[in-house]
Amino acid sequence: MADKKKNKTILPTAPAEQPAADEHEFDQAAMDAVMKKYDRESNTRIWEGWQKWAVYAVMAIFSLFVIYVTLFATWLDLIRYPSFVAGILLVGYLNYPIKKGLQHVNHIPWYDWILMLAGTAAFLYVVVNAQSLTVRLGMSQVRPYEVAIGIVGILTLLELCRRAVGIPILCVAGVFIGYALYYYLGVKHLSTAATVRNVAISLFYKVQGGGILGTPIQVCAKFILVFIIFGAFLERTGIAQFFIDMANSLVGRFSGGPAKVAVISSALCGMVSGSSVGNTVTTGSVTIPMMKRTGYKPEFAGAVEAAASTGGQIMPPIMGAAAFLMAEYVGVPYSNIIVRAILPAVLYFTGIFIAVHLEAKKLGLKGIDPEVLPVFKKLVGRSYLLLPLVILVYLVSSGSNTMAFAASIAILFAVQVANAHRNPPVSVVGIAALLCYLFVALPAGVKLALLLVAIVSAGLCMFSKDAVMTPAVFFDALANGAKSAISVGAACGVAGIIGGCITITGLASQIITAIITLSHGSVLIALFFTMLCCIVLGMGVPTTANYCIMASTCAPILIQLGIPVLAAHFFVFYFGIVADITPPVALAAYAGSAIAKAPPMKTAFNASKLAVGAFVVPYIFALNPSMLLIDTSAVQVVLVVATSIVGIFGVAAALNGYLRGQLNPLLRILIGAGGLLMMDPSMLTDIVGVVLLSAVVVFQAVGANRQSA
Repeated sequence: MADKKKNKTILPTAPAEQPAADEHEFDQAAMDAVMKKYDRESNTRIWEGWQKWAVYAVMAIFSLFVIYVTLFATWLDLIRYPSFVAGILLVGYLNYPIKKGLQHVNHIPWYDWILMLAGTAAFLYVVVNAQSLTVRLGMSQVRPYEVAIGIVGILTLLELCRRAVGIPILCVAGVFIGYALYYYLGVKHLSTAATVRNVAISLFYKVQGGGILGTPIQVCAKFILVFIIFGAFLERTGIAQFFIDMANSLVGRFSGGPAKVAVISSALCGMVSGSSVGNTVTTGSVTIPMMKRTGYKPEFAGAVEAAASTGGQIMPPIMGAAAFLMAEYVGVPYSNIIVRAILPAVLYFTGIFIAVHLEAKKLGLKGIDPEVLPVFKKLVGRSYLLLPLVILVYLVSSGSNTMAFAASIAILFAVQVANAHRNPPVSVVGIAALLCYLFVALPAGVKLALLLVAIVSAGLCMFSKDAVMTPAVFFDALANGAKSAISVGAACGVAGIIGGCITITGLASQIITAIITLSHGSVLIALFFTMLCCIVLGMGVPTTANYCIMASTCAPILIQLGIPVLAAHFFVFYFGIVADITPPVALAAYAGSAIAKAPPMKTAFNASKLAVGAFVVPYIFALNPSMLLIDTSAVQVVLVVATSIVGIFGVAAALNGYLRGQLNPLLRILIGAGGLLMMDPSMLTDIVGVVLLSAVVVFQAVGANRQSA
């Protein structure tokens, strides 16, 4: 859900369902150490005793406030969005110290109190004076002290972003703010006071045209936080362990089974968590030791987990926070985004799965002993855990309800299913009431009564004996939902600042002109330059902020060169994500290497090889939008998917150096070239690619037959 969100430990299931005893090789303390090293969100203040409950109460109240505003409030924009940012600053400074290591128990230094109160007060000033400001902003009558308030708000948000997200995004924001100041001073020839006034007003007070209160924060306040809260509740149902057990049951027994389990389970868990690093550590603590015991090299085991976990952000139906922003930027329903993301995601994970299979065959690895694998029939009995996801997908896809309503109802389902095995009668009544509320045509009064029955049922379930979702867990999920939103909210605010600077200076058109000039009108060269921009910017910058910047700068370039709007936005979205596994700053790969006890750079390069689909698939749908179901027929979709899968197979075999046996350098070049040609939308390149691939396959088959004879 969020770009960076700390996951909870996956609890082991019953001994009979355990695939191996490897989980104990990487305990909770080691997981926490890795998270603190590679996930900035894990470096938060330490609260204990009553202070912990007080801080958690503030965060839980903020989550409930956001849910209430999203579902019921009809406030002015200058009330709704500044109040949201004020809440982010409040909970942000409660949690993040000025730097790593300053995590004294139950302590906030005096300067953090000043920053927290000053920043929160600056945005609350806008809330209190919203009516007056709405009129005066239109007449350019902002008072001098209000400019100072705006500067305080901007600086405190930037400082929180530095703490929660990192320095790279501040460097980017600093460049754009510096350019905006230069634009007014050097191009418009305004005075220093007028320059500061114009920049501060545009970045702090304006709701339209960019700035802190622009599109990223609006989407975060309306959609993203509610889905983050839903993800926090869903994690506490035990669905992550269910995904791992299901993957073990389906593919654990096959050659190289643990790696295939890692691919499937990480794809599913990453879909829920939305954090590359968090997902790598959580599922990797289980799967990486298993892969090493099977015979995979440590750097390969860590790379498999990192590549698959990173791909979770592109896995429908719950993609990263950037997917909500894409829906807003492109102007299409979110359901439209997730439908079009299916085929690229399938190709991405197919590429990793093929690479894992070839590596297992090359090393002669076996699968897990079926005797210790989870029994599929028993897992079917736990499939009710999927109900919140199913309901969410249906409500979002139907278009008859808002996304916030869909997430809120899904949270109620999550509370019910978490305790279903502890108190089945009450839980069944609650689930039945919710289903009738959603799908049966009844009078409004009856529907309200059913909703109250469902809420009461959920409350009774939480007080059941041995309940999983207890009141304390419910409270913790609300608090952690708010905590996980800090980095996303701060990144969205700073991304809005960058977007505002681009808007007020007209910089976007200059960037477009420059790249078109450099590429000489070539779509392929423009795509390559855009890819480099996304990857470089994405090194240490969250996906959300990366996408916002690239959607404002590079996506319009691709659109001007004739690429469909949705394909252009998907292109920058994908390459912003793969920065987490691309050297030299590959945080997910480094987290995987820490668990695997492998060289970090080797792990990162292996992860990049495994995720070759993420580097190739965006070019496919940019050049052939059929993969995104844009202006296409069923036949075209089948053809592009079939040729792309075969092409990815060829590229994976070339990178791995193995097919039915070892591939010599010439065969690797031929099969790699054939795979790349298969990915080009042209019929001629498909034919040449098939010939090259077939030639290598036949050559190896003949060689194998001769050897056996």
